[in-house]
Amino acid sequence: MKLALRDIRHGLGRFLVTCVGVGLLLAVALAMVGIYQGLVVEALALTRSLRAELRVVEAGTRGPFAEASRIPGDVRAMVARVPGVAGAGAITLRTAEMAAPGRIIRVQALGDEPGRPGGPSNIVAGRGLGGARFEMVADQRAGLAVGATVLLGGDRCRVVGLTRGLVASGGDPLVFLHLRDSRDLQFTLSPPAARRAAAAGAGNTDTVNAVIARLHPGADPNAVAETVRRWKHLSALTDAEQSELLTRSVVNRARVQLGMFTVVLLFVTAVIIALIIYTMTMDKLREIATLKLIGAPDSTIIGLVLQQALLLGFVGFGAGLALIFAVRDRFPRSVALGPEEIGVMAAVVAAICIRDSTASIRAALRIDPQAALGG
Repeated sequence: MKLALRDIRHGLGRFLVTCVGVGLLLAVALAMVGIYQGLVVEALALTRSLRAELRVVEAGTRGPFAEASRIPGDVRAMVARVPGVAGAGAITLRTAEMAAPGRIIRVQALGDEPGRPGGPSNIVAGRGLGGARFEMVADQRAGLAVGATVLLGGDRCRVVGLTRGLVASGGDPLVFLHLRDSRDLQFTLSPPAARRAAAAGAGNTDTVNAVIARLHPGADPNAVAETVRRWKHLSALTDAEQSELLTRSVVNRARVQLGMFTVVLLFVTAVIIALIIYTMTMDKLREIATLKLIGAPDSTIIGLVLQQALLLGFVGFGAGLALIFAVRDRFPRSVALGPEEIGVMAAVVAAICIRDSTASIRAALRIDPQAALGG
């Protein structure tokens, strides 16, 4: 190791520039891994925040987070009476655009009943929804401050609280409204359409997208869900079923695409690192020949090449990791890099460096000691 460090110190500037280049490559690979994991985090952020064991939706659907669902508003009272249910709350969910000063923000608007299951659980600033109408709790990703006023569906809403990390599966920030405000936004028709609906007998707006239920401790979610499924016009999803659906259906295609891109990027990185290590080794042809001429064993030559390759890989990996952590909050999607992802990537980089060293080691061992005496 001392020999490898002394050789690096001799050409420190070149080595550091090479490490920066490798670090940039690894930073992109780390970003892909982080975004890959971030898709899952974002897809499950809302359903985990609701802290509910059961979602009751329209029969034949997998809503409300995977597809559209509409059920009568009085289902909430029906679900609340099911044995094992501790509390139930109705929610609506839709994508909307709201006007803030100087910009338009695309959001996922969730309507809930304050005091019942369905509201945000991680407010980091301000407060939750109170009794007044046209209040809003928005995620920090929306870029709004407490007290800001936005125009949503023709109504002016005031931001009273902020959450962190609550986004829809598509990356849109979540905003929480009173159920009655959200229901008006989603189901109230324009006057001409309302007249046509009334004439057709379809003017009822007592509609929600789902009912969120929390269970008593010890209650079996599957048994309670089966009880609800016996009502022919309803379906029920446990928390585990909803999470499985979101990760395998809603974001699966994006995850597969990112995963394939990450693999390709790692192959490219491996090829570039192999070329760099080989070039570094051939640049030391006379030095290696001199070592062999004075009787240095093969293990010394192997250690020199392998140690420099690992130093290159891990210095570059550290530089890439530092870069990603410095800028990941500026990404439009979540970049989720935890100890497990970092550990796996470090192991992959080590394996790449060791594998890429083999060709350079074989070339170094074939060097003729007499080359040290050449001109």
